[in-house]
Amino acid sequence: MKLYFSPAACSLSPHIALHEAGLAFETERVDLKTKKTASGEDFNAINPTGYVPALRLDDGQLLTEGPAIVQYIADQAPGKALAPAPASFERLRLQEWLTFINSELHKTLASLFNPALPPEARTMAIANAGKRLAWTDTQLAGRAYLMGETFTVADGYLFTVVNWTNFVGMPLDAYPNLQAYMGRVAARPGVQAALKAEGLLK
Repeated sequence: MKLYFSPAACSLSPHIALHEAGLAFETERVDLKTKKTASGEDFNAINPTGYVPALRLDDGQLLTEGPAIVQYIADQAPGKALAPAPASFERLRLQEWLTFINSELHKTLASLFNPALPPEARTMAIANAGKRLAWTDTQLAGRAYLMGETFTVADGYLFTVVNWTNFVGMPLDAYPNLQAYMGRVAARPGVQAALKAEGLLK
């Protein structure tokens, strides 16, 4: 498998999943401004949407969209318990979290990286993100991870997206459960390996 990624982007989520799963894989960095890969390929020719992540499977197929990719990765290493069994009710709970992170946190926080975002829209995005982070904080009360005591691919995704608050001026002081959670996830060897591979941790 080959993961196309850009450092600290949402592709960090499947990068974490691959390390946590212990699977064999390659990576190729993508410059999101030029749409060129590290080897000089046109990334738009690989993934016409121009977005990371993209995962090239061993049979040549390309899988895109983070929530789909991380579930595929989890299913390749069932013994790691990175996702509940397919078709189980708990799998629906995992998908529930992935959808919430994708639609309510990812898009809102990502919009804050846009330098052309009008001040009024920025204020609204920060307020909306704050509400979602506050709710997430309540859900983490008494839990090590989103699904309980077991780390799943949803945790890798939440960690990736919430980590963006460091770059957009949104401290987590008001969310003690979430703040502790971020430290807990960051300490995992698989997460540290992905961060180091992307040059985000020395």
